[in-house]
Amino acid sequence: MRILNLGNRAVNNWLIPGENGYILIDTGYEKGFRRFQRKLKKNGIRPDEIKTVFLTHAHDDHAGFLNDVLAVTPAKVILHPKAVEGLKKGQNSFEGGCSGRLAWCFCQVLAFLGKGEHRYPVIRKEYLDRLVTTDSDTFRAMNLPFQVVETPGHTADHISLLMENTVFCGDAAMNGFPSRKRVIIWIEDLLQFSQSWEKLLQSGAKRIYPGHGKPFPAADLKKNKAYLDQVRLYPLK
Repeated sequence: MRILNLGNRAVNNWLIPGENGYILIDTGYEKGFRRFQRKLKKNGIRPDEIKTVFLTHAHDDHAGFLNDVLAVTPAKVILHPKAVEGLKKGQNSFEGGCSGRLAWCFCQVLAFLGKGEHRYPVIRKEYLDRLVTTDSDTFRAMNLPFQVVETPGHTADHISLLMENTVFCGDAAMNGFPSRKRVIIWIEDLLQFSQSWEKLLQSGAKRIYPGHGKPFPAADLKKNKAYLDQVRLYPLK
């Protein structure tokens, strides 16, 4: 399976081929669309070849330029039903907290830089009929070439994509600063987050492609799972 990353150092935008066109996993921050377009062109891919957007969850760094992608592609958006309200609101939830002191400090730096509100463009009304929730008859009839794994914890609306022993996990795990032991820096529900790691381990996946950082072996989750018992959440508001 050919896997492209059309994102940047801050956030990954994985693009994978499907039988009927490309599948884009998440969109990055709002201002990342031009870079995304350049990378599409560099790889010889037309925007209209993207037929599906898989939204792991409704956050500013994953749904930031969703409207722009929908404006130039015929894509349907696969998402959790709870993500729809998030897209209509255009702002991250502040339920839960940072997964450690380092993560908390990082979030304070973001706030200092004027990015602490975590807002992003609301979904345009003309694109609402292109949202396909995972509990809908439309989704069940699509016969997509991947499985959806519900992975709440980071957010209540979080889902992951499983294809060919590979999981694209969004923010159900992370690889890189300022995270530790593959744990994402923000967690809404720590118990659900731990349970989602179990789901990923039981999925049969061998390799994990996170929303942030480089891919890593799924076995890393098993190795680091005990660390979750030590995690304490630090709220921001």
